[in-house]
Amino acid sequence: MTKWIVFICLLLASQLSAATEKVVVLSSYPQEVISQFEAAFEQKYPQYRLEILWRQSRDTMNYLHQPHSPVDVYWTLAQRNFAVLAKEGTLRKLNIDLSGLPRKIGGFEISDPDGYYVAHETAGYGMAYHPAELQRLGLPVPTDWKSLADPAFDGHVVMPIPSKVGYAPMLVDTLLQGYGWERGWEMLTRVAANASLADAGATFISDDVGGGRFAVGMTMDFFAVSAIANGKPLRFTYPEKVGYSPAHIASYDYDVTTGLTRQELIGALFDALITRRHAALKTMWAAIRLAESKSPSAGKPELSTAQLDATEFYHLALAAPQQRNTDDPLVRHGAKLFGQAQCDACHTPQFQTGDFARYPALSRQTIRPYTDLLLHDMGESLADHRPNFLASGREWRTPPLWGIGLAQKVEPRAGFLHDGRARTLLEAVLWHDSEGRAAARAVQSMTPSNRRDLLKFLESL
Repeated sequence: MTKWIVFICLLLASQLSAATEKVVVLSSYPQEVISQFEAAFEQKYPQYRLEILWRQSRDTMNYLHQPHSPVDVYWTLAQRNFAVLAKEGTLRKLNIDLSGLPRKIGGFEISDPDGYYVAHETAGYGMAYHPAELQRLGLPVPTDWKSLADPAFDGHVVMPIPSKVGYAPMLVDTLLQGYGWERGWEMLTRVAANASLADAGATFISDDVGGGRFAVGMTMDFFAVSAIANGKPLRFTYPEKVGYSPAHIASYDYDVTTGLTRQELIGALFDALITRRHAALKTMWAAIRLAESKSPSAGKPELSTAQLDATEFYHLALAAPQQRNTDDPLVRHGAKLFGQAQCDACHTPQFQTGDFARYPALSRQTIRPYTDLLLHDMGESLADHRPNFLASGREWRTPPLWGIGLAQKVEPRAGFLHDGRARTLLEAVLWHDSEGRAAARAVQSMTPSNRRDLLKFLESL
């Protein structure tokens, strides 16, 4: 932990200029973790102030995509956020020497190959438990996820809600990938039946368990270790199937300069403290590689590169569903009504593909997907209140309409909209609200014959 603190402190120091009095760090780490770095930084650099801007990982992208105060360092457990920011060109490239440490775990990139963000630690998923509470309840110390599925643990387990807690989706993935789809879902369902659910507004699970509210909590090792260091009467154990999540750090691309360039400072420090001297981290990598070697796929991807390329080509080369009955005057009239109702404001009929160097035949092709591929607020009636990456719980991506007329021919029981609630295409249209309300009302106000023509057009797609 001491070396971590020094590493982060010098990275923060590299953001400073003569005119700068504070360094702004955007992070989702809890206060008990942040406070150690904050204290060490301000002790080493008393002339500067460290400002922590706390945001849950799922809220960060909305914050950064709106006008906001400058952010110098982004530091959290959310690799997808880093990948998006790097692609958008908002991170500053870091020239870091990662020799001695792998860039991948089992084929999964943990540091950016182009050097815009680096993994500085890897946290593991497991179970924090309260020994005295387990003893009081007469329960054994859990040794694996399946231990928590035992009915004896009913009411004594707490688990995070995947849609509300940033680290929880990978916890679910760990069970599904570790045990297989059917067995994993069965186990997850049984554990959830025994558990209380912690949402984004709850205290960290290690605090819930440390305070005696629950006997066991599904969490990450660093939350538990932090709570133990703060005096909580906890223990932590890794299950048989362990998932690991890398944490990353990056420099946000503002025009900040220092006497020693940021790249030189970060590179020298990372090389000194991580790649050469951090024996504990290297031991962890070795343990991960050993675990991978014992996995069914021996730590290697289940598809070879050639197989993956062939699968990708197959999907890319599949023909789009062809519209039918285009000469039918009722279909043509329905298409005109589609535009008059401004359905095409979001369900954009036509695009041209860009340049595709790998498969030139797919370049500059005219396609008619009937979508703008953008997010739209569809109102409270369609909201599921489950934010997903950049989408709020009220926002949905405009789905392509090509092939929609074949849906109930392929599967007569098929429903429409994101959750299949609409039994017919007309029901799906009338569910539209907020940004789609005007179009829905336009369709509702049509004469019965015009609505039939509109539906006949949709059924032709």
